[in-house]
Amino acid sequence: MPNYDYICLDCRKRFDVFLTYSEYGARPVTCSHCGSENVRRRVPRVRLLKSDESRLANLDDPSALEGLEDDPKALGRMMREMGKEMGEELPPEFDEVVDRLEKGQSPEEIESALPDLGGDDLGGGMDDF
Repeated sequence: MPNYDYICLDCRKRFDVFLTYSEYGARPVTCSHCGSENVRRRVPRVRLLKSDESRLANLDDPSALEGLEDDPKALGRMMREMGKEMGEELPPEFDEVVDRLEKGQSPEEIESALPDLGGDDLGGGMDDF
């Protein structure tokens, strides 16, 4: 039997219901926590598998790079998006740098605040980001 994910609109808790295909839509669903019938089916996130080429194509717009040198927050947003598109685990230092950029710190300020950033694990320094 399929498992369906619901959320109660009264107590705001999530719960699962096992229903056959014929029961779905015909049998009323009640919250397993509070008994309310004021529930809504939750649709789980859908993940799309993208090739490396298609992920990088999303980042291939040169106009997206305009003005990033003067806007640390925009640079941080762009780096966060690039990190998501890479689909790989990035070192904690990457998140630290992006967080600081999104707060408005310049790359120079970040580099002086994190002198060990250019270690062997990451390559060179802020220029490599």
